[in-house]
Amino acid sequence: MNKHIAITAFLGALTIMLGAFGAHALKEILSVEALNSFETAVRYQMYHVLLLLLVNLSPLFNSKFKNNFSYLIYAAILCFSGSIYAITIGGVNPKMVWFITPLGGLLLIVAWCLLALNFINIKSILKK
Repeated sequence: MNKHIAITAFLGALTIMLGAFGAHALKEILSVEALNSFETAVRYQMYHVLLLLLVNLSPLFNSKFKNNFSYLIYAAILCFSGSIYAITIGGVNPKMVWFITPLGGLLLIVAWCLLALNFINIKSILKK
């Protein structure tokens, strides 16, 4: 699990760097709409970095769940935030990657649902 905590810490640092880059360097370059999209990508990335830290540091979850959950969130961040970064600062045509952002959003939803199911299972186990 130390691997996932280290990756998460790196993602957290990257999120701060991207947020600062957006706030300072991109303010004059991007349209208001594009900057808002970029900020959404940064915000969602940070929310899920914090979620990864909580899950990976929690004793409530077993190693298998932490491992699978971490990979799911990594993929979701890459698809959701990564595609928005590619569009806003990478010059990628949105029509080329139109399906990747919603796929990332779907993966985030799936991750939160899996977390909820795991909490339900933990609660039922603790009652026994």
